[in-house]
Amino acid sequence: MVMEFGLSVIAWLGIVLLSVLLGTILWLVYAYLADKRQPRHAIRRNFPVIGRFRYLFEYIGEFFRQYFFAMDREELPFNRAQRGWVYKAAKGMDGTIAFGSTRNMSAPGTIMFVNSPFPSMATDAVSVQAITLGNQCRHPYTPQKIFNISGMSYGALSQAAVTALSQGAKKVGCWINTGEGGVSPYHLESGADLVVQIGTAKYGVRNESGELCDNKLQSLAAHETVKMFELKLSQGAKPGKGGILPGHKVTEQIAGIRGIPVGSDSISPNRHPEIESVDDLLDMISHIRNVTGKPVGFKAAFGDVQWLKELCESVQRREDDCAPDFITVDGAEGGTGAAPLSLMDYMALPIRDALPQVVGVLRRYELTDRIRVVASGKMIHPADVAWAIAVGADFVTSARGFMFSLGCIQALQCHKNTCPTGITTHDPELQQGLVVREKSERVAQYAQKVCYELGVIAHSCGVPQARQLTPEHMLMVDQLGRTRPWLELNGEATRYGG
Repeated sequence: MVMEFGLSVIAWLGIVLLSVLLGTILWLVYAYLADKRQPRHAIRRNFPVIGRFRYLFEYIGEFFRQYFFAMDREELPFNRAQRGWVYKAAKGMDGTIAFGSTRNMSAPGTIMFVNSPFPSMATDAVSVQAITLGNQCRHPYTPQKIFNISGMSYGALSQAAVTALSQGAKKVGCWINTGEGGVSPYHLESGADLVVQIGTAKYGVRNESGELCDNKLQSLAAHETVKMFELKLSQGAKPGKGGILPGHKVTEQIAGIRGIPVGSDSISPNRHPEIESVDDLLDMISHIRNVTGKPVGFKAAFGDVQWLKELCESVQRREDDCAPDFITVDGAEGGTGAAPLSLMDYMALPIRDALPQVVGVLRRYELTDRIRVVASGKMIHPADVAWAIAVGADFVTSARGFMFSLGCIQALQCHKNTCPTGITTHDPELQQGLVVREKSERVAQYAQKVCYELGVIAHSCGVPQARQLTPEHMLMVDQLGRTRPWLELNGEATRYGG
């Protein structure tokens, strides 16, 4: 009986193996004929079957380079050293290293800070002075933190990601920008401070014709947690082009929030049709502020600052109440939004050039106390924040830094609904990997660590509080590899706006 059973198993295994072998042969024959006859791919036509491995190697090569071949400082847009620091900060781990820095300190453009010979012994990190935005408003806003969460829409991000970010923001006391996709229940339920972004499609605050709706503005402003409104003109990832949310990510709930059909591509206009000049922009800012009673500013990626000069001149001609309460300067490094490669790679100024010029223009027209500056663009490390504050920013926001704190592995699949960490997908199977309770704590710890180490840098520079960092506290490596005062290389733009 046992022998018969054994022979039966062997027979079945033989049948299975034979079936697999025959199936493999049939597939190889089919693939060979298909490759030889197809007209589109030269490699597959000349090397049938074998040529198909090219696509496999091309796909897996991206992951092999990231984990096995790329050095700590080689990858783009963020290298392993940058991501690793965020991961450790978010987990509350010790960020101490040994045996020296792996950073190339002789590369042109490298920023260094000037340490004080006699820093204070009272503390290891100095505090950050609070600043109020919109003093002229009925409801001005004094943020608790200098480092905050930049605009990322519900839709581009998953429900779990938005919930974790919102809860983390509440725990640490920073604001979270809603992005242009509108205010979702997941933004509101935690009680975190919200900056409501109004994009060119006006999702969440538009009427049936797509125009700005005062009733919806008032309804949002009635929420105590809604602190400011940001009018988005453009963003660093795609200056001159509106937001893009692929149809496969437009669920029923997202469609309801945005006021668009389910499953349809969500594509915003490339600008606000009502705004054709700086005066139109000031009029809309004044209107939103009058309706809501809360601070209103605008976000833009800058290709040049000439139009900003015209805006400042218009502010000086008109009443001061027409001025924006803040300007969010988005560098060309911005990248959370899906965008054509030609715009992502070649449009607008990077933050290192845009921020000094914007600050310089506001200083020229003596508007730095009236119009606050928010810097945004690939700033995920305390040193990035310290640089921005020294140049003249009042606040810094980050999107991808907080995505890393959620567990982002830079898989570069944000627009495909296949994000392996559940951050930018609406696939329930992938979303379940993101545990909100755990990740919200990491969001809070990351924000807290950045603010603390900003204070550490400021303390080492010898200033009593972080907002007193100035360009005099910075050095920069020039094209010849020499370290020179930052103002020597950039002072003209900072003082006069280019």
